[in-house]
Amino acid sequence: MSEIHKILVANRGEIALRAIRTIKEMGKQAIAVYSTADKDALYLQYADASICVGGDKSNESYLNVPAIISAAEISGCDAVFPGYGFLSENQDFVEICKIHGLKFIGPSVDSMVLMSDKSKAKEVMKKAGVPVIEGSQGALKDIDEAKELAQKIGYPVIVKASAGGGGRGMRVVEKEEDLEIAYLSAQSESESAFGDGTLYMEKFIKDPRHIEVQIIGDTFGNAIHIGERDCSLQRRHQKLIEESPAEILDEETREKLHEVAVKAVKYIGYENAGTFEFLLDSDKNFYFMEMNTRLQVEHCVSEMVSGIDIIEWMIRVAQDEKLPSQEEIKLNGHSIECRITAEDPIKFIPSPGKVTKYIAPGGRNVRVDSHLYQNYVIPSCYDSMIGKLIVWGEDRSRAIAKMREALSELQIEGIATVRDFHLKMMENKDFINNNFDTNYLSRY
Repeated sequence: MSEIHKILVANRGEIALRAIRTIKEMGKQAIAVYSTADKDALYLQYADASICVGGDKSNESYLNVPAIISAAEISGCDAVFPGYGFLSENQDFVEICKIHGLKFIGPSVDSMVLMSDKSKAKEVMKKAGVPVIEGSQGALKDIDEAKELAQKIGYPVIVKASAGGGGRGMRVVEKEEDLEIAYLSAQSESESAFGDGTLYMEKFIKDPRHIEVQIIGDTFGNAIHIGERDCSLQRRHQKLIEESPAEILDEETREKLHEVAVKAVKYIGYENAGTFEFLLDSDKNFYFMEMNTRLQVEHCVSEMVSGIDIIEWMIRVAQDEKLPSQEEIKLNGHSIECRITAEDPIKFIPSPGKVTKYIAPGGRNVRVDSHLYQNYVIPSCYDSMIGKLIVWGEDRSRAIAKMREALSELQIEGIATVRDFHLKMMENKDFINNNFDTNYLSRY
């Protein structure tokens, strides 16, 4: 075992604080980095040391690779924890960490390369025996190939950016006369957002459920799953509420889903934490959508139903420890997470500013992952997520009731938040009856 002693947390906000807690609980040292905009951030108070890595903008600080590496070296770190976003899936950063003798707490570059191009990832998954949606064999060459393929598989279709995420570079096409404009629009958006205009095409599954499986692989070829999550409640492809388990699944489908995900991990030789994302159609057939080669925002619900600290196991795998067996992973009860963002609860317009009042909910099986405190000024230059409220209940109805109470206790003043939106969802009959899909909010 190559034990890790000091870890640089190359992130900010709630995930930085979340990681620092686990690192220190493991008896290791946590070094934080921050931008000038985050000089008063809460997570800095809990780190063993903190280093400023640049200006307010992300490219001046949290994406500033030379500054991040320098911070790790001058503080004597032997590993880097990337969290999610920023450098978490940056293949060049992983290589640079290796050159500087720093252990990257995440998957290998080879795994990232294999799964980062979504069109290529689909072909790999097909070879691994994972069900995939009918579509293009890799990337589309041009609009003519797109038209030919769409006629073959039938409308509606969806064109997607190969390097995409978060709904960008994605267009649904209902009929042939709309394809060319959609293709060019998706290509332009993809080039602007990701520097890569490569597109692929799939048959469009109408009103699916979005189900994902949390996996971890170790350096000995072992792989386990930590159940599945239902992330179907979304707005413009952005997840808002996540839960585990996905009650839409029957036991046979659930077991097959887990089996397929673990098989895929072993097939590609994946190490560390990752997530396989699937679409579930109305006939309960599931299809591979993409793999996220990093920790997910919603990892907390998997932790709540399993009792496992996923970040701890990311660190353990990075220092060459063996995973527990699948039989040792016991899943119990139901967990729900609401993402709390500094946004208007109706229009979802960002609302940065000073928090004049903050009271977090408490009680049994209520978890708050947040870097907020009273008088904290939320910067305007980063993502609007300011925390996550997670609860656990013996079953889904108890979890919903607990979340409703926790949300009513949560008090944040001085800025707008989406708390009231979540409160309404906990009282929404369709949500309570588990009758929704990824397009539910766009319809209602």
